[in-house]
Amino acid sequence: MDLRDLTYFETIAELGHLGRAAQKLNRSQPALTKSIQRLEESFGTRLFQRDGRRIKLTPVGELLKARGKELQQSIAQTQREVRDFASGLVGNIRLGCAATMAEHLLPKLTQALMQRAPDLTFKLVIGQDDLQREALNQGQVDMIICSLIPDSEQFSSFPLFDDELVVIASEHHPVFDSALQMRDLCDYRWVLPPIGVSSRKWLDATFAAHSLPLPVVQIEANSISLLPGLIAQSNLLSFIARESVEFGQSMKHLRVVPVPEVTMKRTVGVTVRKGAYQSPAAQDMLAMLRDHGRDFLSWS
Repeated sequence: MDLRDLTYFETIAELGHLGRAAQKLNRSQPALTKSIQRLEESFGTRLFQRDGRRIKLTPVGELLKARGKELQQSIAQTQREVRDFASGLVGNIRLGCAATMAEHLLPKLTQALMQRAPDLTFKLVIGQDDLQREALNQGQVDMIICSLIPDSEQFSSFPLFDDELVVIASEHHPVFDSALQMRDLCDYRWVLPPIGVSSRKWLDATFAAHSLPLPVVQIEANSISLLPGLIAQSNLLSFIARESVEFGQSMKHLRVVPVPEVTMKRTVGVTVRKGAYQSPAAQDMLAMLRDHGRDFLSWS
């Protein structure tokens, strides 16, 4: 089996259309057809079947698609490992985390790492936990720092610290003009993360559990902590980590809305994919986080 054929197969399977795959891969349709024929001959079975103008995977094709991703990840990991070993470098760290962690955890942590290994390289991907989990699953990052993901057949995690997510508003917001009840929050619109993010799921579920309408989202953003100016100059509500409000340099015009029912307690942790290659630098970082993670927080 040619690995190039497998790469072509994955693109065709993803798009479900030979012409679009040819355009994306900058290859002719006959070349891709021959590539699929070679794979089908090697496996002795059909991988695609017609579905109107599109093509879709057969059950065997679905299996190859899943196994193909695992194989590509394994090859990429092997290339990184051999490259690190051959060059004698400490390696590269690919980290996914939320903007809050980038602001409050990474400055001290990266400083400590670079003091120990000045030549390490670092790739940082900022995003919410739904995107981080997918990036980890796809092998695009080595570890993620987000709401703790329970150990599973695929992932391994350990806790860093506990925190809270709270409702926030501009210090001049009318919500502070009188005694508050949870239902009063329904009178305003919100800035919230996408539906797949754990904090959004929790907030929606909490409103539903109290028989209240779900928050009306006017602005959906994957990094709320980067929008303090917008929230401070509007009557929008939002939902972020308490520490961001208390210690964020740009949060001085925001206040916590004191409604205990919508205070989310969570554990922030580090998650890795089981069996995945970790460079020496990444291994060092994991050990530092496991042993002294809370010490690197800006508010510690």
